[in-house]
Amino acid sequence: MIARPGRWIVWAVVAFFFVNLAGLVLSVVVDSFGDRWFGTWLPEGFTTHWYGDAWREFGLSQVLGTTAVVALTVIAISVAVGVPAAYALARRSFPGKRLVMLLFVLPILIPPITYGIPLATVLYKFQLAGSMTGVILANLVPSIPFVVLTMTPFIEQIDPKIEAAARMSGAKTVSVFTRILGPLLLPGILAAAILVLVRTVGMFELTFLTAGPDSTTLVVALYNSVFAAGIRANQSVDAMATIYTASMLVLLVIALRFVNPTQLVTRVADDT
Repeated sequence: MIARPGRWIVWAVVAFFFVNLAGLVLSVVVDSFGDRWFGTWLPEGFTTHWYGDAWREFGLSQVLGTTAVVALTVIAISVAVGVPAAYALARRSFPGKRLVMLLFVLPILIPPITYGIPLATVLYKFQLAGSMTGVILANLVPSIPFVVLTMTPFIEQIDPKIEAAARMSGAKTVSVFTRILGPLLLPGILAAAILVLVRTVGMFELTFLTAGPDSTTLVVALYNSVFAAGIRANQSVDAMATIYTASMLVLLVIALRFVNPTQLVTRVADDT
């Protein structure tokens, strides 16, 4: 069977995109190990001291620690708030439910910068911006709806008759959630937590608008290293970019390992 010309064009465009993307990423990685690189295909020599320079110059130990604290705190609060909210939306029907779902979708669909500026203004007014608390609160705005929208399909896939049978057997509400729903929802909770982790580590706009000197995450520190005043070696900046890219790739691989995309599609209830 001869492929149609349109199919070859599509494959050529896709291949061209990935080749250019790989070239950009590899050039940054190679430059981060390069000694000197002027007008040749490869650097004149290779070294790893740029990573040590970047670690000391940009204070990456503090930056990575701040990133971990912000991400883990956002995950804990988002799961603690988002899972019960998703359960209520999946199991209950009430006036204005569609409006509530729309409000949860908006922070995910619209660009963060559109609500990030007024959000940062409010946080600065209450003297919360510029601190770790402000960064965490800002990242919770899209993270909690993300958990709700991720967990709702998982909860809908659980037959309500299982909960009803447990209650008829004398199980209390706490026991139903901890012993029955908890194990069944664990894959969904893990998926939501990993996706929130990836989103929080990569969230630039909200963190940039609310971060201070002691609450800067890795993505904001990378931006500052490129555009801040002063002269610094390109290799050090590329080393920092390589660290950020590698961390994001690891998180994405973990997310794809535990997240089943088919479970993120909301089931349509059969009312007949």
